[in-house]
Amino acid sequence: MKKTTILLSALSVLLLSTTACKNSGFKKTKSGLLYKIIPSGSGPMIKRGDIIKIQFVHKLRDSVLANSYEQMPFYAKVDSVGPSYDPQEIFTMLHKGDSAVVIREADTLAKKQGMLPEFIKPKDKLILSFKVVDVFNVDSIAQKDQMAEMQKAQERQKVKMESLKGPAIKDLEDYLAKNNIKAQKAPQGTFVEVKEPGTGAQVDSGKYVSIRYTGKVFPTLKVFETNNEPGKPAFDVQVGAHAVIPGWDEGLKYFKKGGKGTLYIPFFNAYGAQPGPGGKPYESLVFDVEVVNVSDSAPKQAPMMPMPPQQGQPQPQHH
Repeated sequence: MKKTTILLSALSVLLLSTTACKNSGFKKTKSGLLYKIIPSGSGPMIKRGDIIKIQFVHKLRDSVLANSYEQMPFYAKVDSVGPSYDPQEIFTMLHKGDSAVVIREADTLAKKQGMLPEFIKPKDKLILSFKVVDVFNVDSIAQKDQMAEMQKAQERQKVKMESLKGPAIKDLEDYLAKNNIKAQKAPQGTFVEVKEPGTGAQVDSGKYVSIRYTGKVFPTLKVFETNNEPGKPAFDVQVGAHAVIPGWDEGLKYFKKGGKGTLYIPFFNAYGAQPGPGGKPYESLVFDVEVVNVSDSAPKQAPMMPMPPQQGQPQPQHH
């Protein structure tokens, strides 16, 4: 069994035991953050100015949002923080080798830090389990360690991405065949179903396009975003400028102005190992698209409407 699997299993047991019995044994910070420290470290307490290296697993319900054991450790400079409803609040309570579990309630998090992704519901609890792997008090040493971890992570990610490409392509091909969908496979792996090619200008690299779209997570086809609603503008982007995911840059070139179709984008042409719109890494996506406009120049931005002065404020003087 791989070391990361053992560690993840241990953390899962830890989460189950520590979140049971109505958060038994947890304490609260001034901001209301629930936390529990599992002391196993030694040495001095972490202090302001230290750089800590942590491994973590971030969970929502039964899903893992992020797992540093499969990517790379997280580095953070410890600073004094107020009641911000953030795990940083407990950093100075820890030693090297200590572990901790932090629970954040989604509705409280939204009130304190703003809007959350749609897949996080108001009654959800986000559970972060982490261990302090190392503590540095010299920036240059921490940076050297981080660079070494980054190189190792890039190699691991490259191997994993390659191993998952084939299955991801097969899953899309099987879906298309099962549903009798005729789609072209673009050179980089995006599948393009052209329902209406369009009759206007051809989309190509360097062109500015305006797109109506509905984005879905594959294979559930659950909608995560759309601008096909009253009052929402078309999405403007320059094709080939790497301003969007690669599947868009590749797939949109199969249409002209007025064209309609669907892009079936394997994860490696979407967000890769990063969590996608559905909250999971290695997510393939589906986009229904309509090319509203194709232009050689960027669209003009609508002029900003002047804000009316608040009561008691002087009117601007025009000369």
